[in-house]
Amino acid sequence: MTSLPAVTACLAFTLACVAHAAAPDDALLRGGQGYPPGGPVPLASHLVADEQPQHLLNSFSGALEQALAHRIVRKGAHSRPLASAPAETAFVYQHDGLRLGVNDYLDRQRVTGLMVIKDDTVVLERYQYGLGPATRFLSASMVKSIVGVLIGIALEEGRIRSLDDLARVYVPALAGNPYGETSIRDLLQMSSGVRFSEQYDGRDDLGALIEDTIGRRSPGGAAVLLPHVQRRIAPGQLFYYSSADTQALGLVLRGATGVPPADYLSERIWQPMGAQDDASFLVDAAGQEAAFAFLHATLRDYGRLGMLLANEGQVGDRQVVPAAWVRQSTAVAQPHAQPFVASSYFGYGSHVWIFPGARPRFALIGVRGQVIFVDPALRLVLVQTAVWKSAGDRAARAELLALWRGVVEHYGAW
Repeated sequence: MTSLPAVTACLAFTLACVAHAAAPDDALLRGGQGYPPGGPVPLASHLVADEQPQHLLNSFSGALEQALAHRIVRKGAHSRPLASAPAETAFVYQHDGLRLGVNDYLDRQRVTGLMVIKDDTVVLERYQYGLGPATRFLSASMVKSIVGVLIGIALEEGRIRSLDDLARVYVPALAGNPYGETSIRDLLQMSSGVRFSEQYDGRDDLGALIEDTIGRRSPGGAAVLLPHVQRRIAPGQLFYYSSADTQALGLVLRGATGVPPADYLSERIWQPMGAQDDASFLVDAAGQEAAFAFLHATLRDYGRLGMLLANEGQVGDRQVVPAAWVRQSTAVAQPHAQPFVASSYFGYGSHVWIFPGARPRFALIGVRGQVIFVDPALRLVLVQTAVWKSAGDRAARAELLALWRGVVEHYGAW
């Protein structure tokens, strides 16, 4: 039976919401009760590892924002309407020898929100676990790509003089540290060469970075990066995914613009794209945004962001993000970042994941199933928020990619 909150949410949009069986692992994921003010908030162990599944739903749908220090990303005085189709599009896809539809996908996968936008019109919008349009979902690493877009805007405005500038030019506190001696370009391409373990087990350098930022174990700011003093290889030689590279870019952004990244995001993207809701950024003890994972926003505003990028940075008659930057950042620039080289499937541009194949398609990707997939030629966007069983859940990813292919083939050729 569909819960009353889910039914209420369905009534809030034009598209038809089809009731179906309870979402996967519903009882397990509803085990947590949020985080009471002043109480303990488990962090790395359940965000990136598997020990506490009962906290996943809460943490990825707003409980961290409610419990931890954050800065609001303000929407503007007027939101840009996002049209809804009169009826939901019936997408189908092939997976494991089966022909499946959206209801099958939601019955099989721990998805909290799913949206498809075609030509600025929402053609599918679903929520599970009693969540809905007002829920601010945790971005996880999708926000890394947003930080990359903001770097492009700061470059266009002359606040960053060159991508070849070393990070210490804008963050003097990193002088002498390997991150300070790395160029912005190499940070953008995840090629800093700085030794940083990101194994998603809660006990690696990523776990420590989470505790040092949103857990406030460190004084914050540049101090969270100072423990990392070794390089595994010279910069620009090897793609190696590292959340600390993005945190360094967040510090560069603040040093270059003179304002917190949350404010810069509000002024340069959130308001101009016509966001309908405020977003929020978790911050460390120094008030610096945890730029590598901790933005919260509604599904529809993630969709607006996807369409902004699908339209090469343009909203109506206004160029919000330089079109040249969108094209540059969503193309693979380095041999070591090609698809099937940077990862088992995706390539990497400037803080954006790149699909293999001749047609330009790219993705914003976060741990446990957070994605924004973009096909700019089709002006097509898929947004998913989720609480996958593990950080990279190979089976869930395979079915998600099959669904995306089915969506693309509904409108064109793969």
